[in-house]
Amino acid sequence: MSDAKRLSQYLAEHQRQGRVDADFVGLISDVAAGCKVIADQVSRGNLIGLLGSAETENVQGETQKKLDIISNDEFTDILTEGGHVAGLASEEMDEVYDLPAGKHRGSYLCTYDPLDGSSNIDVNVTVGTIFSVLKAPTAKENPTEEDFMQPGTEQVAAGYVTYGPSTILVLTIGDGVDGFTLDRSVGEFKLTHSNMTIPEDTAEFAINMSNQRFWDAPVKRYIDECLAGTEGPRGKDFNMRWVASMVAEVHRILVRGGVFMYPIDSKHRERGGKLRLMYEANPMSMIVEQAGGMSITGPERIMTIQPEKLHQRVPVILGSKNEVQRLWDYHKEG
Repeated sequence: MSDAKRLSQYLAEHQRQGRVDADFVGLISDVAAGCKVIADQVSRGNLIGLLGSAETENVQGETQKKLDIISNDEFTDILTEGGHVAGLASEEMDEVYDLPAGKHRGSYLCTYDPLDGSSNIDVNVTVGTIFSVLKAPTAKENPTEEDFMQPGTEQVAAGYVTYGPSTILVLTIGDGVDGFTLDRSVGEFKLTHSNMTIPEDTAEFAINMSNQRFWDAPVKRYIDECLAGTEGPRGKDFNMRWVASMVAEVHRILVRGGVFMYPIDSKHRERGGKLRLMYEANPMSMIVEQAGGMSITGPERIMTIQPEKLHQRVPVILGSKNEVQRLWDYHKEG
């Protein structure tokens, strides 16, 4: 596919059609550039001494890997220098990042998880970057946390990059989902997955079964039915997958269908859930919905949640439409 459309061509076409502006094209180009840097660092790992713990914790109290910190710094620097954002927020930073004085401000906000699934990095399992784009307030030099408190329905775009056997950027700007594979021979992302759609039906689910004893009744009911197979009420066998890397789980669902679940449980109830609304749940929900799937907390659609704080957590259930609808119905029944 040497003649495949480049990401730069794709963005330029959308700009000519009036669907995006020059600032947006520049921002996504900066995101792609940052992800190329992270892809190189991930691929070299211990060759340049980047594996292992940094022996520090992020704002969520989670132990950071060396690559967590380096990826965050690289991504933040590139977006800052690009001049297409007014403010940034990262899973790895306590507060909203104010651009240095004198830096050009753009018309967008960007939130990101620079290295999702980093607990897998030392065992060479797929990790990735997740990002979300929001409109910035006008005539305001330094946006505040309040300016980022926009529901997922207000996202201008969302995407992720998987650093696996191939480096793939998946992007939605609100009119479907497209995937671009990094051609390392020329250093360009090229369109390889046009109009990605999630099959409505599936026989595959992804969940951490070790938490089974902590789940609420609707999720227990659903999983019990799946495990019962052909002899149970569903009348078919299911396969289970669990990578512990959200980008890997969602990418598999986009390619072949499935359901990913990190539901509320008694361990995380006080914190509201496990995954972050702004950095993980909202961008992935936009992608999944644009691909024909569904994304819920259990009782509600994720993208309608009004954020209350930057590092807010929520339960996440997303994937093939008919399976997620079944889970939604079970939660409504109680």
